[in-house]
Amino acid sequence: MKKFIASLSMASLLVLAACGGDDADTDNDTAGDNADAGEQTEGADLSDLFVTVATGGTSGVYYPIGGAISTILESELGIDSSVQATGASVENVNLIDTGRAELAITMADSVLQAYEGSGEFEGKDPIESMAGLAALYPNFVQVVTTEDTGIESVEDLKGKSVGVGAPNSGVELNARMVLEAHGMSYDDINEDYLSYSEAIDQIKNGMIDAAFVTSGVPNATVIDLDTTHNAKIIPIEGEAMEYLEENYPFFSAEAIPAGSYDNEEDIPTAAITNLLIISSEISEDAAYEITKTLFENIDKIQGSHNAAQEITLDTVDVGMPIPFHPGAERYLKEVGAIE
Repeated sequence: MKKFIASLSMASLLVLAACGGDDADTDNDTAGDNADAGEQTEGADLSDLFVTVATGGTSGVYYPIGGAISTILESELGIDSSVQATGASVENVNLIDTGRAELAITMADSVLQAYEGSGEFEGKDPIESMAGLAALYPNFVQVVTTEDTGIESVEDLKGKSVGVGAPNSGVELNARMVLEAHGMSYDDINEDYLSYSEAIDQIKNGMIDAAFVTSGVPNATVIDLDTTHNAKIIPIEGEAMEYLEENYPFFSAEAIPAGSYDNEEDIPTAAITNLLIISSEISEDAAYEITKTLFENIDKIQGSHNAAQEITLDTVDVGMPIPFHPGAERYLKEVGAIE
């Protein structure tokens, strides 16, 4: 994990200097109609706030973590809050931008692209309506298949049916980049836009051969697959990993630890940090109280999922590619988490 932290810290510094990312699991776009929330927040009492926390699919990691965040806001600050299942990263950025969510969990790649107007957001105005609240934990790109498919490498996906995540999700962005790093594209596979749970069901039924699952580990759907089939995760390493790190600095070389599933050895793969972002329309005082309360109750968030145990103040800025919200920054400086 030191390698992950060091790599993403350098990427974060470079991006901030230049500017101065599931868990996509469904394509459900029902994040609530909070278009007027931004107008309510400036100078308002916390009791006047309604905070929608945009997450990912219900079978992914974002959803339980977002649920814990929402519960803390309600129980500790008296804020009316709801947790919303979404298509995750790209959709969540758009929900923040359109005022339909106030907090969102996203991957760093989607956030950076939105902030720069690149990648999936190419040709669009850079989105500056979002700000950083905290870096959370690493997401691991997991190319999942079964032993009986004979797939041993990403190159072996050629001509195969592959689940690439929900449309416009962070997973789908990752799928495109990983294929690119191996000299491939969707032209080489039969892509199928499926959520985690849908993809695993289709693998079980023999309808697809493999699926991209980008999430914390262990992922519940991969565990589910392994209960009925011999699940297998394909490594991402060598020149392809070097390509990703060189061309997309939010990636770092990591490994899925032995024992995460039934794997006896570490599995080399690419990792991206997950972020908690907040609407820039939230007032500084409100963002300060939200950040302070979440970290003072971090044990409740860490208890929501195994992946969340890595969320700490020590790594709160690791891989954060956009400026922190002034309120979040004030609290994080007070506790010495950032300078």
